[in-house]
Amino acid sequence: MTARGLTKRFGQFTAVDAVDFDIEAGESFGFLGPNGAGKTSTMRMISCMSPVTSGTLRVLGLDPAHDGPAIRRRIGLVPQEDTLDLQLTVLDNLVVYGRYFDLPRKVIRERAQHLLEFIQLADRAHERVEPLSGGMKRRLTIARSLVSEPDLLILDEPTTGLDPQARHLVWDRLYRLKQQGVTLVVTTHYMDEAEQLCDRLVIMDGGRIVAEGPPPDLIARYATREVVELRFPADDNAEVAARLDGLAQRHEVLPDRLLLYTDDGERLVEEVRRSGLTPERTLVRRSSLEDVFLHLTGRSLVE
Repeated sequence: MTARGLTKRFGQFTAVDAVDFDIEAGESFGFLGPNGAGKTSTMRMISCMSPVTSGTLRVLGLDPAHDGPAIRRRIGLVPQEDTLDLQLTVLDNLVVYGRYFDLPRKVIRERAQHLLEFIQLADRAHERVEPLSGGMKRRLTIARSLVSEPDLLILDEPTTGLDPQARHLVWDRLYRLKQQGVTLVVTTHYMDEAEQLCDRLVIMDGGRIVAEGPPPDLIARYATREVVELRFPADDNAEVAARLDGLAQRHEVLPDRLLLYTDDGERLVEEVRRSGLTPERTLVRRSSLEDVFLHLTGRSLVE
């Protein structure tokens, strides 16, 4: 997949502003960004649900403007909200969906049985969907998107609302799909999920791409090796930060704690103690993709 100068406008508003990206076959690629960053508009163009305003986009080597039906036959879509038929059984949800692709009934049932085993729902095949847990419904939505054996799977917030066990099971199944050669395009607000799933990703803000690369490379480029979190009485954070100026590569004053970015957290903690300061709590952790994300897009809440 290739995009050059990809732009999406709604009247005078530019949702996606001349972005470039390349996604290789068999790769797991992520789009991250705050609300309103342009992720959804980009995904809708990729999935042929919204026309390109300007620039070029090729999906599976095809032009969405002319080859939309051909592209849609080769992609699977996992929307943010499950759209399962709650009154049908687990198996029938897959069978009915498979008919949209004009597949023979025998082929649909064979694929459905295989997919139910793949997502660990074979024992629920003849149960109605409505009483299933959120994690089961999410896994069924993913299975449904795979009935047509797509070359490209587009996942919008694939594990939102799931408990840790269900999230890890979904991650495992998506990793297996990638091993089978399926190209994954993922949007997520979970930074740990992006680190787990994505070979490469872009961070979008204000309709533009502000960073691109593998998660470890982005962390190395935009963050320090470690972060020291110090908790003092809330009103003292700004004053403490001034006293520690120069000890860390950069710092952030938050309402409940002080963040110090450094390559040697333990050494920095010792320097803080030698300065005569006694935090109520001290935590040394490795830098994460979330630190990069907040550094590039800011901490202000976007509605």
